[in-house]
Amino acid sequence: MSHRPDPDRPEAPPLFPPASLGVIGGGQLGRMFLQAAQRMGYRAGVLAEHEDAPGAQVAHWSVVGRDQDVATLRAFRDRAEAVTVEFENVSAPALRWLSRFRPVRPGWKTVWTAQNRLREKAFLTRHGIPHAPWRPVRSVEEVQAAVRVLGLPMILKTAASGYDGKGQIRVDAACRAAAAWDDLGRAACVAEGWVDFVAEASVVVARGRDGRAACYPLALNRHDRHILDTTVMPAPVGPVVAMEAREMALGVAQALETIGVLCVEFFLGRDGRLLVNEIAPRPHNSGHLTIEAAPASQFEQQVRAVCGLPLGGTDLARPAAMVNLLGDLWIQAGGEPRWDFALAHDPGVSLHLYGKQDPAPGRKMGHLTVLDPDPESALFRALAARACVLGKM
Repeated sequence: MSHRPDPDRPEAPPLFPPASLGVIGGGQLGRMFLQAAQRMGYRAGVLAEHEDAPGAQVAHWSVVGRDQDVATLRAFRDRAEAVTVEFENVSAPALRWLSRFRPVRPGWKTVWTAQNRLREKAFLTRHGIPHAPWRPVRSVEEVQAAVRVLGLPMILKTAASGYDGKGQIRVDAACRAAAAWDDLGRAACVAEGWVDFVAEASVVVARGRDGRAACYPLALNRHDRHILDTTVMPAPVGPVVAMEAREMALGVAQALETIGVLCVEFFLGRDGRLLVNEIAPRPHNSGHLTIEAAPASQFEQQVRAVCGLPLGGTDLARPAAMVNLLGDLWIQAGGEPRWDFALAHDPGVSLHLYGKQDPAPGRKMGHLTVLDPDPESALFRALAARACVLGKM
């Protein structure tokens, strides 16, 4: 029986331009991966559910369909010489099938672990990586057991498909625990003990097929309505915390044996301890500022890892800040925001729009990035530029 050569062995030849790369997922993360691949000389295409998806708008080629459809997967396989993903909610069986024919990075096991909170928490526990106390919830009895073990308040989160605060409920009273589970559709859940944290932070890591890994500085993240609002990098925390976060993120990447880019999100407790909150096995919103701030952006690192190339530099040219542009801005502006006002206000502002046609509250439509010798000054400038699109100062 003949076997396909293992593309993940260190001695396997890299994939050079103009090879054709494929990303599953047509959102903004897929779009920015495609743009990074194209800058390096690759042909780059997308498997998207809609022909006008942000990724499809800039792709050299597109396959429109769902990743559970065999005919769609075959068409995608025939166009892509290597495969990656833009989000974790991809069919793991589809990735496993594709890996029979093409390099798939990250592999299906990484995605399978990270796309389900029960598996993710079990992974963290198994490898001794600090995280919030938790219990599985798959029955009323397990809901009640979680209250007894974890105490109150606690957070009940669906095991699958939750993001930006969706699929989670805070439980403050024992008598409300079962009702909260009902509100989540009695789906398999994770119950997390309450963490008294002072900040949320993240580290983006890239890992190559040779096992070498590199990470960007710790980023400080601020959320609004559970949606990332601003990021500052490097985070204005002490060097010990910053070093510990990077070491933990590297440890997660090595334990998963992932090839590609992943983000580790942290809670920084009042006691100074770092706890892993979530793992995203792909580029992350908090890493967008690396497009301007680092020698190799998180998306270029994804291209390099997918193709078996050495990783790029992660040291920042200057501190940076990013602010998200949500659909609320369009609603407040009564139409297209005045980007010319923001760019005229500060010529150091970089504008990224994702090509989405339907702004809605909480929908990520783009972002602004500013570099500055002082990270807090970078954030102030980015926030001021965002206010300018509504004619505010």
